[in-house]
Amino acid sequence: MTTLRHRLATDTRYTLLGLPMAVVYFAVVVTGVAAGLGTAVVFVGLPVLAATAAVARNLADFERAALPEVLGRPVARPPYPAAPSRAGRLRRMLNPLAGGQAVVDLLYGVIAFPISLAASVVAAVWWTGTLAGLTFPLYGWIIAALPGMDHTLPELLGLGNDDLTFVGFNTVLGVLFALTLVPVLRGAALVKASLAQAMLTRAPARDLLTLAPEPVSEPRWA
Repeated sequence: MTTLRHRLATDTRYTLLGLPMAVVYFAVVVTGVAAGLGTAVVFVGLPVLAATAAVARNLADFERAALPEVLGRPVARPPYPAAPSRAGRLRRMLNPLAGGQAVVDLLYGVIAFPISLAASVVAAVWWTGTLAGLTFPLYGWIIAALPGMDHTLPELLGLGNDDLTFVGFNTVLGVLFALTLVPVLRGAALVKASLAQAMLTRAPARDLLTLAPEPVSEPRWA
């Protein structure tokens, strides 16, 4: 039971709290890339793109830090090439753009947003259905007595329109939500985590030729 509660809490936290992070990630990437490309011809855009890539790397590290608990196994942090020891100030400033993983980090911010939104909506709907349905016997009688509640879903399904049927029907729905809560949240969390694992924990092929991935435990700041 403790393991089940832990799994439910982990998947709920990952799907619901992942949405604000996805919104920030998406906003940073879209705004930064648009501003950087729009001003690239006057050179100002390159530092903007580099700064955006650096922030995207840090946000990707937070995502990677959450994956082990969801997936149940450690994940790797792809290698990010360091600036050459004799590199000048400009080269060091633009270094966050080096390596294929920088591009993948930026792409992830855009691709993961709709997935995170869908996962959070599913989690919110199932939790709302569970809590509202299981507690419906406490307040359903009040709702049934409200004006305009003559045509309810049970009546449309041919089950009747009395108060007992109305309350019982919605309570049964709550039980169904509760029975499917764990697998549905698990599925939503795994869809989101699988995308993150595919894009954020595997180095592009050309980087793998020279650098080995390193284990990730805590977020790293560029």
